[in-house]
Amino acid sequence: MKLSSSREKLLKKLQSEIKYNFKDIEILNTSLTHSSYANENKDKNVISNERLEFLGDSVISLVVSEYLYKRFEEFPEGELTKRRASVVCESSLAFAARKINLGEYLLLGKGEDATGGRNRDSILADAFEGLTGAIFVDGGLSSAKEFLLGQFEREVIYALSKGSLFIDYKTELQELVQKMGKSSIEYRVEKETGPDHNKKFYMNVVVDNEIIGSGMGRNKKEAEQMAAKQALLKIGELDG
Repeated sequence: MKLSSSREKLLKKLQSEIKYNFKDIEILNTSLTHSSYANENKDKNVISNERLEFLGDSVISLVVSEYLYKRFEEFPEGELTKRRASVVCESSLAFAARKINLGEYLLLGKGEDATGGRNRDSILADAFEGLTGAIFVDGGLSSAKEFLLGQFEREVIYALSKGSLFIDYKTELQELVQKMGKSSIEYRVEKETGPDHNKKFYMNVVVDNEIIGSGMGRNKKEAEQMAAKQALLKIGELDG
């Protein structure tokens, strides 16, 4: 499938976001092509990202396994397996996909797009696996490892201390604010952008009338989590 100039421009933006430039931009495009889009464009011989998902799943598992093995020498096999499972799961991979706004770049069928597919955990997790698989095919294991750890090592380390890559940052912040003796915490929408099916919410977290963090999300709940996370980073509760 020949890419349009607008599609190439969009994929160039993604490559800048993930700090990896593809030698073969077609495989990047394939990694972001959902089966619903491929089914709607069979006459154009469009290939979905399902095979790359399969490959990416194994690459992610390998990279995380090696990372755990080397970093936590004291962990027995059972604990390593448990910690890996907390990182390599649908909710965690969807979280990672949202960090790089992967939903923005997906090719979805009209039905999937209209019903919020760009923000669905299962689709985002699969796309993240597909992207990882594409980087592996295009640049080898070292490139895939650099992408995964370069983008997400801080989250992985924090996750291992908490048991899940998706941390409830709002709860973490609430507990910290209480310990600091502050009297109030609230989340305020700064602005909303985009059409109804692809909205972005910009949120500030305010403690005693002072903005201590800001975040963006595809819904208010996600925006609140991102604002709380930024506040924790600013305070120094998370390693920056």
